[in-house]
Amino acid sequence: MRSLLKRFREGLAKTVSAISSRTHGLFGGRPIDASSLEGLEEALFAADFGVETTGEILEGIKAAARKDKALQGRQAAEIGAEVLRRALAGSEGRVARAAAPPTVIVLIGVNGSGKTTTAAKLAWRLRQEGGTVLLAACDTFRAAAIDQLKSWATRLDLEVVSNRPGADPAAVAFDAVQAARSRGRDWVIVDTAGRLHTKGNLMEELSKIRRVVAKIDPAAPHHSWLVVDGSLGGNSIEQARAFHKSFGLTGLVVTKLDGTSRGGAIVGIWRELGLPIYFVGLGEEPEDLQAFSAADYADAVFGVERAGA
Repeated sequence: MRSLLKRFREGLAKTVSAISSRTHGLFGGRPIDASSLEGLEEALFAADFGVETTGEILEGIKAAARKDKALQGRQAAEIGAEVLRRALAGSEGRVARAAAPPTVIVLIGVNGSGKTTTAAKLAWRLRQEGGTVLLAACDTFRAAAIDQLKSWATRLDLEVVSNRPGADPAAVAFDAVQAARSRGRDWVIVDTAGRLHTKGNLMEELSKIRRVVAKIDPAAPHHSWLVVDGSLGGNSIEQARAFHKSFGLTGLVVTKLDGTSRGGAIVGIWRELGLPIYFVGLGEEPEDLQAFSAADYADAVFGVERAGA
C-alpha cells in the first residue's frame, strides 16, 4: 500500500516537476547560488505560492546560506518544506460527527470543480472507515449530475436519494436527511448545483437547503465545504470568498491537484481565508481523495524524504 507521503508526491508530480525544471536541480547535492534561487523564485510564483509564501521560503534559504556558504540544495529543500509546514499550521480539517446522527455534509462549488465525484469518493471513504452513508443528488438543475452521482453509486455500492431533473433541491435534501435518520445512517452528503450564470438564484437555493435541513436538526448542516479546482490557482481565493460570504463555509476540499502545476494555491487559500482543508484530490480513483496533511504536502513539494514514509 502506498504511504500518504507517496500519494501526495505522485499527486503533486506536475507541480514538483515544474519547480524542478525551473531550478535546474537546485534540490540535488550541489551548493545553491544566486541563479538557482532566482529560478526557485520564478518557479514558486508560477506554482501560485504567492508573494508572501515565496518571500518567506527564499528568505529562509538565504538566511541559512549566509550562515553556511556551502549550503546545499538538499538543505534548502528542507528549509522550504519547513516554511510551508509553518505557513499551513492549523490548516488540517478533522471531520467531526454530529451529536446525533446523521452528520450532514453539504458540498458547494461551481460546475466543473469536481463536487459530484468528490461526493461519491467521500461517501466511499467514510464507509471504508466503518460509517453508513447516504448521498443526496441535489444538483437537480443538470440531469447529467444526477446520472453521474447514480453511476458512481452503482460502481461503489452506495445509497442515493434523488428526484427528477428540475425538482426542488431543498426537498431532495430534506428527504435524504429524513431517510438517513429513519434508516439509522451515520452520514448524509449533499451534492449541490454550481451554475454561475444564475448566481443569485444559486445562493438562494443553497440558503434554502440550509434552512430545510435545519428543520430536522437545528445544527445541520454540520459541515459546509467548498470544493475548488486546484488547477485554478489563485483564482480559487475569489471563488471561496464569494461562497463564504453567501453561505458560511466551514472548510475546503481541493480537487484535481494531480492535473496541475499550480498546486501552491492551497497555501494562499488557507492564508487568505483561514478555512481548514479537509481533503485533497490526488487522482482518479476513490482512494485518491486523501485527508489533507500539511507535512506530507510540504515534503512532497520539495522532495524531502522522511524515515518510514
